[in-house]
Amino acid sequence: MTDPQPIDARLERLRAQLPGLRLTTDPADAEHYGRDWTRRWTPAPLAVALPASVDEVATIVRWAVDEGVAIVPSGGRTGLSGGAVAANGELVLSLERMNRVLDFDAVDRALTVQAGIALEAVHNAAREHGLVYPVDFAARGSCSIGGNIATNAGGIRVIRYGNTREWIAGLKVVTGAGEVLELNRALIKNSSGYDLRQLMIGSEGTLGIVVEATLRLADPPPPTNVMLLALPSFETLMQVFAAFRERLTLEAFEFFTDRALHHVLAHGAQKPFDEVHPFYVVTEFAVGDEAKEAAAMAAFEFCLENGLVNDGVISQSDAQAAQLWRLREGITEALAKYKPYKNDVSVRISAMPAFLAETQALLAREYPQFDVVWFGHIGDGNLHINVLKPDDADYAVFVDQCEHVTQLLSDALARHGGSISAEHGIGLVKKPYLLGTRSAAEIELMRGIKRVLDPKGLLNPGKVFDA
Repeated sequence: MTDPQPIDARLERLRAQLPGLRLTTDPADAEHYGRDWTRRWTPAPLAVALPASVDEVATIVRWAVDEGVAIVPSGGRTGLSGGAVAANGELVLSLERMNRVLDFDAVDRALTVQAGIALEAVHNAAREHGLVYPVDFAARGSCSIGGNIATNAGGIRVIRYGNTREWIAGLKVVTGAGEVLELNRALIKNSSGYDLRQLMIGSEGTLGIVVEATLRLADPPPPTNVMLLALPSFETLMQVFAAFRERLTLEAFEFFTDRALHHVLAHGAQKPFDEVHPFYVVTEFAVGDEAKEAAAMAAFEFCLENGLVNDGVISQSDAQAAQLWRLREGITEALAKYKPYKNDVSVRISAMPAFLAETQALLAREYPQFDVVWFGHIGDGNLHINVLKPDDADYAVFVDQCEHVTQLLSDALARHGGSISAEHGIGLVKKPYLLGTRSAAEIELMRGIKRVLDPKGLLNPGKVFDA
């Protein structure tokens, strides 16, 4: 992987400052590290740097300031908004070698890790101490904690535990000037001025490079069961959610369509029902005693008797629970080969029924020729819309058609007080629609904050907004 003699003089000077730095200009590495899961831009980085320490990261940033080289921070690159794309001669700064657990504090129940560690490795490390890091989603094996923090990732358990920012006790960050900041020091209470830690969370690498994080851990959840529900119509979805939320302690409440199930089954999942139903819900909820198990059956029976569900199955083992979850968590992987155009939107839960009705009508009208796959975290107001490109369609024309519809969707979100990006970030993909979620005054303030923390404008330039 190492390129021992970079041709570019700027890279020669970087090598002179950091003789032990892993640095590559290999075309295969450039393609691999220069893009994320969007696959919409052709990677064209200057080089890829893979530092192994905070000092190396800080030195790279100071070199970039001196040389005027832009930097794209890189984690697992599982993002879906173009936030980790390097297409204009930037240096990709990959944190993948900085992937260790640094400390566990039993009293504070906190785990300090390097930013390149995979989410699944964090889960495993917390479990070794009898605790959990409760943020979770399907890309757990490949996404990194630094990337999760950069996008304030949510996932399948937001309804119970909230987003990433609720679990970040402290951060170590390298700013755009190459300064190393210790933010919040893992304090529970800290009213000493602005909380720059929270400012960094969700900033998509435009304000600083997260190099270490102290994560809050939680008690393991109570025993749970998983139930898959088949729904007769879209209109019953929020009624089913209300019925289950009223009777149970929900860990997750996920929705998907018959088209989503079709693609997951084609990808190898097990068929749950003999008949095909238009909509499905997979929900996980606390059990552990007879009263809670009775409440789960009461919720299902109420929905069945009132025509809100057609059928259902409840897990009888961990293996069956995993099979049911695969029907939801396998959607993104099953759709990947189609290069889908993705929307990731959110509204308040109270606004969800009206927004869903309007959106369903909008997509049916605007996408009659496309296979549209819906799924989402309905319990926290987050909906994912995947439009699949037909095999014979020109990709550029397909994207143009989808972006026209996204503008209409952005207008609908503005009417309902929603967001064009619930958990994937803005990146490049959503940048044209940011004004639908943020006011011009807010965006100008964000530009001002970036100028302070990244005075040369070298950290992930062009992402979120134009300088």
